[in-house]
Amino acid sequence: MSTSTHAPSGSGGGGDRATERAGRDRRAGGGEALAGRVLMITENKSVPADRRVWNEARTLAAAGWEVTIVSPAEPGLEQPGREVREGVEIHRFQLHPSAGGVAGYLREYSQAVWRIRGIVRRLAEERRFDVVHASNPPDFLLLAARSARRRGASFVFDHHDLGPELYRTRFADGGRALELAMLAVERLAFRMADVTLASNETYREVALRRGRMRPENVFVVRNGPDLRRFRPTDPDPALRRGRGHLLAYVGVMGPQDGIDHALRALAWLRGRRTDWHAIFAGAGEVMGQMRALASELALDGHVEFAGWLGDRELRSLLSTADVCIAPDPPSPFNDVSTMIKLSEYMAMGRPVVGYDLAESRATAGDAALYADDPEGLGRCLERLLSDPARRERMGALAAERAASDLGWEHAERSLLAAYDRALARSALRAAPAATTA
Repeated sequence: MSTSTHAPSGSGGGGDRATERAGRDRRAGGGEALAGRVLMITENKSVPADRRVWNEARTLAAAGWEVTIVSPAEPGLEQPGREVREGVEIHRFQLHPSAGGVAGYLREYSQAVWRIRGIVRRLAEERRFDVVHASNPPDFLLLAARSARRRGASFVFDHHDLGPELYRTRFADGGRALELAMLAVERLAFRMADVTLASNETYREVALRRGRMRPENVFVVRNGPDLRRFRPTDPDPALRRGRGHLLAYVGVMGPQDGIDHALRALAWLRGRRTDWHAIFAGAGEVMGQMRALASELALDGHVEFAGWLGDRELRSLLSTADVCIAPDPPSPFNDVSTMIKLSEYMAMGRPVVGYDLAESRATAGDAALYADDPEGLGRCLERLLSDPARRERMGALAAERAASDLGWEHAERSLLAAYDRALARSALRAAPAATTA
C-alpha cells in the first residue's frame, strides 16, 4: 500500500479554510488529521461489485481519506440502503436498468441522476466534502453533485468508458445528432472536472485532445486486480461438471461484449470435442438473449450462466478454469479500451483466447492467443485444450505479467497523486476567497 501522505491544506494556500479543516477533521480518539473527505458516485454497477471503484475506495481509505460512496443496489440482491464496509460508507439507491435502446438508457440515467442528486444534497448538508469523484457512464454524473461543488469540493472525473465510441458501437444506426450530443456531454464532464483519471494512455489522449484538459490534471489509473486479495485458490473440480476441462468468461454481458461470439466459438468447438464445460459469470442486458442463443446452438449442458459471483466463488472459478475467454469483438469502443477481465484472468495465471485488439494485446501479450472471428476463437480454444504444456507456459507468463505490470498496487500511486492534485486545485480556488475575506 502506498505511503503517500496528504496535507490537509492540499499544496498550500487556503488560509482559514485549511485551519478550519485541520481543527474539524480528526479521527475519533486518535487525534490524527484526515487526508480529506471524498464522495464517490457511480451508476453503472453496484459497489463493491464494481472492482475498480471498490479498489479506489479502499486505497483512499487506507491513505487516510473518509470515503463515502453513492451506488446503485444490485438488481435482484438484498442489500442494505446504507452500510459501512472496510471503513467505507456506502449509500445505495434502487435502479431499474435499461433493457436496451437509446430511450431505455435515457430513462435509466435520468432516474439515476435524480436519485443520486437527492442523496448527495442530503450528505452535503451533513458534512463538507473535499472531493467529489464521479465514474462514468453516464458522463454527466458530476451534475448531480453541484451542491457539494458550491460548498468547495473539487471534482474528479473517473473516465471508465469512451461514451461516444460506446454509443457508435451499440447504436450504429442511432444518427449523427445523438453522437454529437454524446460528444457534448463528454466535453461537459471534462470542463467540470478539476482532475481526470484515465484508464489507459488512449483515454489520456482523449482527455487532452477532445477534453482540452491540461496534462498535469490527467492521471492514468489502470484497471487491475488487487493482487494482495485477488489470488489463486484451490481448484474446485466439481465446476467441470464431470468433464475434463473448464472454460470461463467473467464480466458484463452487454451488446458490445461479444458473448454471442463466444457462444458461436463454443458451438464450433463442440463439433470437434465434447470434453469441456463453460461457465459464464456475470450479467447484463443481453443475458436472456444469450441463454436463448446457447439453446439454439445446442449448447445446453455444456454452457452455464452463473450470474454475478462473490469474490471467493469467482476466484475458485478462475483457479479451476483451463482457459479464459475474452470475446470482445473489434469496435470503435473495444479497440481502445482496457478490459479488466483480462487482468483478472492473468492474475489467476490463466491463458486467454480473444480478438486481436490493440489494448488487449498490450495487456496480455503472449499470454493470449488471438483470432479474427468466432471460428478462430474456437480453433484457439481447441489448440490450448489439446496442449497442456502450452497452457502451463502461457499461464505462467500471464501471472508474471500481472505481478509486474497489472496489479492494482501499480495504479495506487497514480490515484493518490491525482488526489494530491485535486486538493491543490481546490486550495487554489479557495485562496482568492480567503484573501478577500
